[in-house]
Amino acid sequence: MTAVELPAPRRSSLDVVLKVRELGIVLALALLVAVTAISNPRFLSGQSIRDILLGTAILAVLAVGQAVVVITRNIDLSVGSVLGLSAFTVGSLLQNSSGVPVVVALLTGAAVGAVCGGLNGVLVRYGNVPALVVTLGTLYVYRGITYFWAGGQQINADELPGGFLDFGNATLIGVPYLVLIALLVLAITGVVLRNYRVGRELYAMGSSPQAARLAGIAVGRRTVGAFIVSGALAGIAGVLFAARFGTIDAAAGTGYELNVVAAVVVGGVAVFGGSGTVWGAALGALLLTTIGSALAVLEINQFWQQAIVGGLLLLAIGADRLVAVRVAASLKKRGSHVS
Repeated sequence: MTAVELPAPRRSSLDVVLKVRELGIVLALALLVAVTAISNPRFLSGQSIRDILLGTAILAVLAVGQAVVVITRNIDLSVGSVLGLSAFTVGSLLQNSSGVPVVVALLTGAAVGAVCGGLNGVLVRYGNVPALVVTLGTLYVYRGITYFWAGGQQINADELPGGFLDFGNATLIGVPYLVLIALLVLAITGVVLRNYRVGRELYAMGSSPQAARLAGIAVGRRTVGAFIVSGALAGIAGVLFAARFGTIDAAAGTGYELNVVAAVVVGGVAVFGGSGTVWGAALGALLLTTIGSALAVLEINQFWQQAIVGGLLLLAIGADRLVAVRVAASLKKRGSHVS
């Protein structure tokens, strides 16, 4: 049997644009911070920076999981609902068992999220239903389960163990634990995607699903696995959410979907799959969190935050599509010359 090789990953023009976009995010962050700090020096206070980092930690964990799915040419819109379900599950567990260690809470949240993500993946793969449709449906299903379970009640900070709440505010050499967890998730996922076969296979699936199948990649299994990773990280984000805010109700995580997708796409992960890094997704999360904080400090209506996020998302998708079309035309032209 003749081995079938995968086509070379889409690099050249598209990868250059994505790298430039990551650099652009860094420059945009620097400019945003400078302008806001000049207008209001309190923006660079210790508490303000801490709040930005804590907010980024939760969004970045979600964005890393979303990036894994988007790289495979799929999308997961249920992450906000999974976060809410995980947060309420862990809150209920801690409410009834005050001696539960934080590690157990994190593992519980990850398990809840992995089950939700696995269901998404199975429906996408074996139901042959587009991921957009499946996860839009499960977004409401998971949220409905949380509302039914909560029954209009909420879990307050005074009902949670002090050790768990301390975890949400504690630091190691000045860096909050939540930020350290986000960095650990980012580093592990980034290394796996870059240096291990499973990561290369996910990129290959996103670049050309047909070629990936011909090359012997278990596309179905990898697709389910990508959704499990996204769900598990959303579950961990739910635990971080509960630890940071202390008060948990059925609406926890509502509206996170747009910010997560925007962070991933603005961060350079091509919405058409096969390109991008989790590092870029994390930078996108930092940019969006900083924008929200800057608007609050400048006393600008929060409506503009949503408008800016939507505008950035449209620009990023448009840029990806334009470059993808040009790369495809270039490859077609090159192929005609070769033939």
